[in-house]
Formats: sequence, structure tokens, C-alpha cells
Amino acid sequence: MDNFGSALFEIAPTILVGLIFWFIMWAIIRADRHERAAQARIEQEERARLAVGSPSV
Repeated sequence: MDNFGSALFEIAPTILVGLIFWFIMWAIIRADRHERAAQARIEQEERARLAVGSPSV
């Protein structure tokens, strides 16, 4: 049983670093997704505003 505890203690830092890395990547991808959605919404509003303000041909 002592070997199991020792092995768990030795692998814990690796698991912790992996979880931290996963959380950071998840946060970056989530932020990028929201930023792209906001940018698309702004571009759509700008296109609509320019289409209303332009003279008919």
C-alpha cells in the first residue's frame, strides 16, 4: 500500500500541471470564440448601416 501512495504522490504534480494547462487552453479558446462572435455581430451591424445609408442605383 505504501508504493501506491508514493506513486500517487509522484504523479499528482503532473496531473495538476495538465489540469492547469487544460483550463488555460479552454479559457483562451472560449475567449476567442466569443471575440469572433462579437466581431461578426459588429461587422453585420456595419454592413446593415452602410446598406441603409447608401443611395439606390
